[in-house]
Amino acid sequence: MKFQGIYTPVITTFDQAGNIDYTAWKQVLDKQIESGVHGLIIGGSTGEFYGMTKAERLEQFAFANEYIAGRIPWIAGVNDMLATEAYQYAAAAKAAGADAMLVAAPPYSLPDEQELAQHIIRIDEAADLPIILYNYPDRTGVEMGTQCLDLIADRPNIVAIKESSGDVNRIHQLTLDYPQVQLSAGAEDQVLEFFVWGAQSWVCACANIFPRACVAFYEACVLEKDFAKGQKFMAALMPVMEYLEQSGKFVQCVKLGAKLQGLTPGPVRLPMLELDDEMSAQVTTVIQTAAQQLEELMAS
Repeated sequence: MKFQGIYTPVITTFDQAGNIDYTAWKQVLDKQIESGVHGLIIGGSTGEFYGMTKAERLEQFAFANEYIAGRIPWIAGVNDMLATEAYQYAAAAKAAGADAMLVAAPPYSLPDEQELAQHIIRIDEAADLPIILYNYPDRTGVEMGTQCLDLIADRPNIVAIKESSGDVNRIHQLTLDYPQVQLSAGAEDQVLEFFVWGAQSWVCACANIFPRACVAFYEACVLEKDFAKGQKFMAALMPVMEYLEQSGKFVQCVKLGAKLQGLTPGPVRLPMLELDDEMSAQVTTVIQTAAQQLEELMAS
């Protein structure tokens, strides 16, 4: 599987009673597809999988497959605190029709690198689907380091790694030491660095807000090799990315951004709470300013 382009970890829309609002979610999926993104990730942390029941997650897989209907690939987030549940989600993703899986370390248990490698191998064996590794030690507490990668990088289904550690040295290391694993940008505020170092894809939470602009950013850097233009995209997006990565209100900011684009994301699920009025106003201003700059850049 060639993992190229913009892959959006889509939000999950909830109604005011807290149920998944599938009518509103259809609009989210259509907006992404019509904007030219290259794939969707269903059941990622941006989609608040950690706040959903198993029945909801499985229902969401089935709904996504039926509604996307082959228009673009979709990738299932199969992660869970309980390792055995992750293996079941992997099998369910295969049965539902997923094209690939996004696989992270199980949070809280803190497996060592050999244990983490064996966990990933079990997921691979449960589904036999292409795997995009997800290295995000700030969320999981452990890193997919060299000991882990040495054990799994040559497996045929390990196709890519979404690198979200924030450590720019990992970009260099992965490119040079693991060329068989496609590098994907996973830290919103380092996307230009990823593209300069040859990343062909971006797992892009920002695309929930600016899908067309994120596609244009990818095309400028990866297809056109115009990194001067890419720097302009990065400059326009950077204030938004800083809120996403550093505010501690990641999902809330993404959902506010989606709302500003005319979608109906609904509330976040507990334990997250809504933004207060002051921060909501700040984020709104930053997103609206970026939207204007991006429109001007795409028109130029």
